[in-house]
This record gives sequence, structure tokens and C-alpha cells, in this order.
Amino acid sequence: MLIDAPKGLKDVVVTTTLIGDVNGAAGYYHYREHDAIELARTRSFEDVWFLFAEGRLPDPDEAALFARQTAELRTVPAAIREVLPAVARSGCTALAGLRTALSMLPAQPMWDAPMSTRKADALKVSAMTPTILAALHRLKLGLDPVNPRVDLSTSANWLYMLTGHEPSPWAARAVEQYLIATIDHGFNASTFTARVVASAGADVVSAVTAAIGTFSGPLHGGAPDRALEALDLIGTPGNIDAWVRERIEQGDRIMGFGHAVYKTEDPRARLLKDIALEQPTRLTEFAVTVERRVTELLAELKPGRQLYANVEFYAGVVMEQCGIPREMFTPTFACSRVIGWCANALEQSEDTKIIRPVARYTGPEPQIIGH
Repeated sequence: MLIDAPKGLKDVVVTTTLIGDVNGAAGYYHYREHDAIELARTRSFEDVWFLFAEGRLPDPDEAALFARQTAELRTVPAAIREVLPAVARSGCTALAGLRTALSMLPAQPMWDAPMSTRKADALKVSAMTPTILAALHRLKLGLDPVNPRVDLSTSANWLYMLTGHEPSPWAARAVEQYLIATIDHGFNASTFTARVVASAGADVVSAVTAAIGTFSGPLHGGAPDRALEALDLIGTPGNIDAWVRERIEQGDRIMGFGHAVYKTEDPRARLLKDIALEQPTRLTEFAVTVERRVTELLAELKPGRQLYANVEFYAGVVMEQCGIPREMFTPTFACSRVIGWCANALEQSEDTKIIRPVARYTGPEPQIIGH
């Protein structure tokens, strides 16, 4: 008997997970038993990465060891480094280039690999992702890639590899908090993609590259730069009302507002707004003004919809403050989300049942020969 699921599988429970959950009604999400935003405010990125890898937070000795081990995995194999200039010259986006480069990384199918091997592959792909993305960005600009440094944290190293300069402590910490807050977020489209691939017994790298393809879509990870483009188009506070009303009349989405799960304010947006206001700029002040007025207009023009700023709105503001180029906003997001994809792929790999739904055929009647 076929069961019709709602479009987008909305509210359909497809499995169980120990990794975390999102409570959209309460505006809350967590990693294991820990409030994700509290982790972002109080812990290091490496501590939270350990949580996703091992299922618990590390003690101080474990934290130091894990930070060293993952930093040593940042260097990309020579065979991959050699192809990066050609990938950059192709004109593809950084995320598309990342898919190409990661596909060359050897990894064992999870179906017949011990968990220790699966975890080792997950750590490698997670540690190398920022190095590949930064190298592709610089090569596309005609610059030499900057080699990773083992003495820098993940966030500081990311900014260093992008710019060639060691970042300020504030910028490194701001990006670190953003990365922690975006490691995982329930069964979003890219995470589900990674789990589908893992259910087939494929390797971790295949699960990640598939997830990257989903993640690149503007309805998913590819929106922080578009939210800033909206601020550019509005230009001044006096233009907010007219711009928003025109977008709504045309049936367009307002990038940076609304979320598929949250029916209240996105907790990640609150965190990033607080970070942005620690060192406010004209952009920060304008963003706050736009957020307030757009929220009021959406309440007026779309009553009952409960549309608020989402993570992309202030993510773009914070990344701009930290000197990250707009074309690297979504790749920055990928530097953290890859850890969530890996954790979900490994969890799914322990289930031997392949994910195989069906579709209801609604085309013309088939012409069956001989019947």
C-alpha cells in the first residue's frame, strides 16, 4: 500500500538520531544534550567538533590533542593540489570546485569499513575542506594559495588562508562562533542528502560531495551573500517600505527572512546580531534598521506567517565585518556544515537499510505490448 507523504516530506519522521534536533516552535536547537547557541558562546570550534566526532565534549587534555590532530590533517595531498589551478581556471564556483577536488580524496566505502576508518575519513574530509576552498579562491584571483598553519585555530586559520594575514582575535572568535552555530541543524536538505548516500554503503567523501551539491542551492546554504545584496538594493532607510512591498507584490522571497522550521526568531540570527553589534559599523546599524522594519512589514502584509530574520541575514553582516569576500560566504558555511554531514553519514552507515522511497506515477497510461 502506497502512502502519500506531504510535499518536501514536511513533518515526516524518517529515522532516529542522537546528533541533535531543532524545536522550531520554541526557537531552540541543540547538539546532543547541549544548547547549540550556548556552545557557540562558551566553547571552541574544536571542542564542538570533538562532540560531533565522539558524542561528548572533551576534557582539557583531549581537547588539546584533538586540536593538534585535526590541524595536522589540513594539508591537501599533492595529487589534489596539482589539479586545483585547473579547477580554479574553469570558472566554476568554489563549492563546485570543492566537489571536484574532494572526489579525488581516497576513502573506503562505509559498508565494509570499520567505524575507526569511517571516522578517520570523516576527519580528513572535514579538515581539508577549508584548505581546498581557500586555495581555489586565491587561485581564481591569480594569487598563490596560503598553506595552513597548525598553530592557529580552525577559524583563525580559515581567515589566514583566505587573506594571507593573521586575523584579529575578535574576527577569529566571531567567525568561530558562526562556525559552531552552523555545524548542524536538523534534517535539512543537504544533511538528508548525505544520509541517503550513506545508506547505500558509499564512502564518506561521496556523501559529502552529494551534500555540497544540495547545499549550493539559494534556498539552502547559498543565501548569506544574497541577504547583503538586498541591503545594497534597499540602499537607505527611506527605501525599505517601497522595496519590501514591491518584492511581496511580485511574489518574491525576501532573502534573509523566514525559515522552513522556525516559527519564531532564529536563535542563530540572535547570536550573530549580538556578535555584529560588538564592533558595529554603518552596515551593522543599517542591517538592524532593515531587520526591524522588514519584520514589521511582513507581519502587516503576511499576517499569521511569523516571518523573522534567519541565520543568513546577520551571517552576511558578520562575515563582511571579518573581511570575508561575499563569494566566500557560503563556502565559509560549508567549512562547518561538513562536520555535521560527516556525523550524519556515519550515524546512517550503522543502519543496513538503504533509503528507497517510491513516487506515484501520474503520466499517461503505459502502452503494454502483449496484454
